[in-house]
Formats: sequence, C-alpha cells, structure tokens
Amino acid sequence: MSKLMRIDALRITQGTDQEVFVFGLSADELLEISDISRISRNSNGRVIGYQRAIAKQHVKNIVEYLNGESPLFPNAIILALDSRVRFEARRGPRHGNQMVEPGYLHIPMPGGDSPKPAWIVDGQQRFTALCQSTDRKFSVPVTAFIADSVGIQRDQFIRVNSVKPLDKGLVTELLPEVDTVLSPRLSARKLPAELVSRLDNNPDSPFCGMIKRSSLSVADRRNRPIQDTSLARGLEENLNQVTGCLFPYRNVATGEADVDKIWWFICTYWSAVKEVFPEAWGLDPKDSRLMHSVGIRSMARLMDRVIASIDVFDPKGVEKTKIELGSIRDHCAWTNGQWDGINGMEWNALQSTSSHIRLLSNFLVRIYVQERRSKK
Repeated sequence: MSKLMRIDALRITQGTDQEVFVFGLSADELLEISDISRISRNSNGRVIGYQRAIAKQHVKNIVEYLNGESPLFPNAIILALDSRVRFEARRGPRHGNQMVEPGYLHIPMPGGDSPKPAWIVDGQQRFTALCQSTDRKFSVPVTAFIADSVGIQRDQFIRVNSVKPLDKGLVTELLPEVDTVLSPRLSARKLPAELVSRLDNNPDSPFCGMIKRSSLSVADRRNRPIQDTSLARGLEENLNQVTGCLFPYRNVATGEADVDKIWWFICTYWSAVKEVFPEAWGLDPKDSRLMHSVGIRSMARLMDRVIASIDVFDPKGVEKTKIELGSIRDHCAWTNGQWDGINGMEWNALQSTSSHIRLLSNFLVRIYVQERRSKK
C-alpha cells in the first residue's frame, strides 16, 4: 500500500456536487505530489498537455522576492487532483457556513510506477520559483479540485487564464481539445481553432506543415512562416460575421456547421492563392508580406468576395478561383516594390496592426471589385 500525505484542509461544496479543497503546502510538499503538464504533440500529432513554456525572467523575479525578507505569497496554486485523493471530514459539530467543512485530505504519495497525484492548472511560474527558492519549507495556499480528465483540466486552465495575458496561440491550439461547454466568446473561436489544426496536419491542405504552434520546439517554429492566431482570426471573420463567406454554413444557434463544405472552400481559395503567388508563398514573413499576419488577415477578408462566385460542387473550383485572383495579381507587392494603391507604401512597411490590415484588405477588395466590373 502506498504512503499517504495527510493534511488539514477545508472542503467547499459548490452547486450540488462540485468540491473544492483549500489547504497549505510547502515548496517541498508541492514538488513531491505535483507535476506540470507541458503542451506538446505525440507521435500521431495530437495535442497532449496544456501548460505554456516557463518565463525564465518572471520566475527569476519571483525567486529573488521569495529569497528576500518577509515575503508574502497570497496567490493560491491551483491543482487538479486525481480520484485517488480522499477527503475525511472531522467529527464534531459545525458552525457557520454549512457548505464549508473542515477535515483531512489523504493524498497518495508517488512511488515505483505510480504517477504523481496532482497536476498544476494555474501557478506554474510560482511553483517553479518556489522549487528554486532557498526556503523549501515556505508554505503557500493551495486550491484544488478532483479531475482525472485532461479535458477538464484544460478547460479550467483556459478559464483561469482567460483574463490574463495568456498566449493566444496556446489557446488556439488547446480549444479543439476541450469538450466542456465554453463561453460564447471561446465557442466562437473553437471551430476556427479546429480548422487551423486540420489545415496544419492534413496533407491536402495548402498550409500543411507551415503553421507555427505553441507545442512545437523553437527550432521547428522557426521553419514555419504562418502564425496560427492570424489564420484563426481570419477564419473567425469568415465564419462569424454575417457578411463572411463561410457564415451560411454554420448554425449560430446550435453551433453545428457543415465542416465538409467549409473545408472545401478554405482549401480551394488558399490553394488558388498559393498558385497565383508562388514567388511569395512559403517564405519567411520578413521576406513575404503574403505570409505575414497582415497578408493572411487581408487575404482572408478578400476571400469573402471571391468565394461568393464559386460553386462548392465545382470540380474546377481552384482553377476558377485562380482566374478571380488573377485580377489583383499585378497590383500586389508581396516581396518587393511599392503598394501603389496605398500611398506608395513600401512592400515591407505593412505591419500587423488593425489600421494596416484594414488598409490592405480594403485596397485588395477595391481592386478586385473594379477589375471584375471592367470585364463585364
């Protein structure tokens, strides 16, 4: 039988059956029972884990503070405990709030092949700093809940960090893996996030292997030109705005979508973009504004106009889309020259700002509409 850590704790009942535990642990005790689930991908390309990379400078600052005089550490570390953890209520009368119950948590200690019983959902930077501090007996507040499912842990991780500066790419990569009910704001981002993952992994996609993901190593991200958040934002507009070309293929009320048709339109359009601008496709963003966030977002807005004239069942969809895009080709300065229609702006002066995205997308749409009218 494995050893148990027995600690004083409060059990707080939320709703009808949700339990939250509040207690204190030292840095050594936290390290003994807790682990961090780093986001990465397995051999099949599936996302595993959920935690972002350590911010070394931030951790260093916390360590310096902890090693100083009289540090105060009121922010709780949030843990997800596995179902082996057991709560034992104290005997005797209770007073005050009946939803708060004192007792003991019995936490199994890892040994042999058994995993640690806790995962850190929030506070990994603080946890890392505690483990590097000189006073390993320093006690900190801990809040915990029972969750064997990684999906529930991811859900809580996203919710806890939704009002903090959490890396948007990390959220984009995690959203497809969350099965619980999300807020309307995150729900609107889930389908675009799923499509980005599919675009990166499917060999039929024009973006296959080109998208930067948080789960990749720094070296691997360096070889991928397209920022996942830029592509996801473009798809959000295509899907969620009433004027978006993909809006008719999803039910806003139920959240259901005709993913096959949406996928066909996305691959058709962007495959045509790839073939119309081969000299700008696949380059580093600093060498091609088409691969830059400003280019991806602007071309996604142009998609709303171009796709309107393409039949989803047309086997020659890519060829017809190439003809449509041909009308803007000579007006683009993705890799050199100037944007004559944008006040002679140098090709690489365009940045990922809302004003520049608006300037470029408005220019592309205007040229496309003018060229189509002139051919009628």
